[in-house]
Amino acid sequence: MNYHLGTSVLLLSFLLSNCTSEGEKKEKEKVVSQPFPVIQLSSQSATLDHDYASNLEAVQNVEVRARVAGYLDKILVDEGKAVRKGQLLFRLNPAEYQVGVDRARASLESATAQSRSATIEMDRIKLLVDKNIISGSELKLAKAKIEVAKGAIDQAKAALSNARRMVSLTDIRSPFDGVINRIPYKQGSLIEEGALLTSVTDIQQIYAYFNVSEKEYLAFIKKRLNPEKTMAREVELLLADDSVYPYKGKIETTETIFEGNSGTIAFRARFPNPDRLLRHGATGKVRLSTDVTDAVLVPQKSVFDVQDKSFVYVVDAQNKVKSRSFVPSSRVDQFYIVQSGLRPGDRIVYQGVQNIKDGMTIIPKTMPADSLLAMYSSARQ
Repeated sequence: MNYHLGTSVLLLSFLLSNCTSEGEKKEKEKVVSQPFPVIQLSSQSATLDHDYASNLEAVQNVEVRARVAGYLDKILVDEGKAVRKGQLLFRLNPAEYQVGVDRARASLESATAQSRSATIEMDRIKLLVDKNIISGSELKLAKAKIEVAKGAIDQAKAALSNARRMVSLTDIRSPFDGVINRIPYKQGSLIEEGALLTSVTDIQQIYAYFNVSEKEYLAFIKKRLNPEKTMAREVELLLADDSVYPYKGKIETTETIFEGNSGTIAFRARFPNPDRLLRHGATGKVRLSTDVTDAVLVPQKSVFDVQDKSFVYVVDAQNKVKSRSFVPSSRVDQFYIVQSGLRPGDRIVYQGVQNIKDGMTIIPKTMPADSLLAMYSSARQ
């Protein structure tokens, strides 16, 4: 009984194993029979693009705040409208500040009258002193009173000037040519001193800030310093919808400190904005072009990572594939630039690496390596 049971178990195991092997064989044959695009690596020169996420900021973006308190009498502009330097934007009720002007003017008139009175008194005392009717000390006292009167006049003038300045501050004007942003208050609102009335943005030109790694920063600086390898400072801008902005910008400056957490440093490019398409606070991508010569380029689609190492499937003369690691020197656009591990003449699987394994024999569909560069170039235009 045990003998027959053991025989049955062995037979069942054999059948299951045979079915499994047949299934794996069929699945393997299915994968192998599928054609895979293959490219042959070569040394070539090309211009590759690298896109960096960027934040757009206006060259000038200034908050407009009330410098005095009062009721908002008039709003003379609308949100989103263009304004000129010095244009009147808001007017606060000046009545209480006009009272201060009237009071200061009255004080000045009073001080002026006292000064005239003191001058007349001094002339009278001077005549009496000249006739030896009174002592000279009386004249000195009269002159002192004139000095006091002049001081009172100066003080009254300063008070009047300050009162007029307070009245002038009820008119809020644009600090430069720009565009009005959101206005949070309505006509008749009570405005406190320092309240934010709106902001004015000069968007005739726009700054684009983007971060690059220390390695890329050094490459950029070295090429700028080397007269034989001048690097074009012009850059392109990709908008949020991935369309190319029609005007090119220029890299103007960099920050002086690397960010500790990311190890990157910020670059600033300036773009003209004659059509006012770009806005303060928007985002985009700055595209830098890099010239490479005699470089071995590996498409990103051909690469898979295992434990922080980069691999490709190399195809031998019998069309068998074997994974091989390589060391990239950098990644630009859709390509890795090879530092070591691969050389010109190697054939690698371009696409579909997730569907093959070491030792498989594939049907290669050869693609020229330069056709990839042409394809990416046309896709970006």
